[in-house]
Amino acid sequence: MKDLEQAFELGVSQQKRFNATQPKVWLRNECVRVGLAETLCTYVMMVFGLGSVAQVVTGQGAFGEYLSINLGFGLGVAMGVHVGGKVSGAHMNAAVSFTMCMFGRLGWKMLPLYIFAQLLGSFLAAGTIYGVYYDAIHEYCGGNLTVTGELATAGIFATYPAPYLSLMGGFIDQVLGTALLLLCLMALSDQRNKPAAAGTEPIAVGLLVLLIGISMGRNSGYAINPTRDIAPRLFTAVAGWGMDVFRAGNGWWWVPLVGPPIGGVLGAGLYKVLVEMHHPHVSEPVDGLMEEFDEEASLLKKQKIICANVCV
Repeated sequence: MKDLEQAFELGVSQQKRFNATQPKVWLRNECVRVGLAETLCTYVMMVFGLGSVAQVVTGQGAFGEYLSINLGFGLGVAMGVHVGGKVSGAHMNAAVSFTMCMFGRLGWKMLPLYIFAQLLGSFLAAGTIYGVYYDAIHEYCGGNLTVTGELATAGIFATYPAPYLSLMGGFIDQVLGTALLLLCLMALSDQRNKPAAAGTEPIAVGLLVLLIGISMGRNSGYAINPTRDIAPRLFTAVAGWGMDVFRAGNGWWWVPLVGPPIGGVLGAGLYKVLVEMHHPHVSEPVDGLMEEFDEEASLLKKQKIICANVCV
């Protein structure tokens, strides 16, 4: 009995020591924590993504090609998920946040916070890349900041359609690209299907974005993200490119703003209707799993009875 009391006292003292060495929690407000994490992970993703575009454009092919941009955004997304994944979920995309609200995975009251954080992170990232590549941009374009033409540089920050692309074609492009993004994200997180292995989620999501870029980027640069496009576009409007950023491409600016949320809901809904809704319920017997479960439960019960007898 004395040994038991000493062991208990030792455990209590160790617990007190553990509590004393735990780091202090500075922010307990969940909304603030989520907002800061979402802002930072969006910022990280956009700095790497926009930086890769700036390097390719100003380097005129000497410092990377189109694949460099795909890799920059893909790996940037992966790093963003590492930065904020356990806190905010690292949406980094208003279409993702809107879709999560539509399917009950995020409260609607949180949507404004997510969108604001994503806009802020994207805007700050655009400013950062403009500052880092300021000299390179001005050397490349001769100080003339233009939206269209051979020496256009506005495309470093926001997406613009190819000359052949109509608004309707671009709208379909954005809807389809975002639909595939959300469809695959739903699959990667579906624990009753074949989800990404624990710990590999960031690289899996990054590879998904890379895949969309190398297969669907020709038409308009695969924005598939309203906040990723509109915030840097606003930055370029005030940084010297002017209102042409909204007039170019027959008023293209609204397409990556409206198309992705629609595509996100369609893609996630398609996965849910065709796959997720048809998973067997846990209570249904599947290939003898319930029988095995009953056997394990019986063995566990016997072990508890044995342990109880030994303790007595």
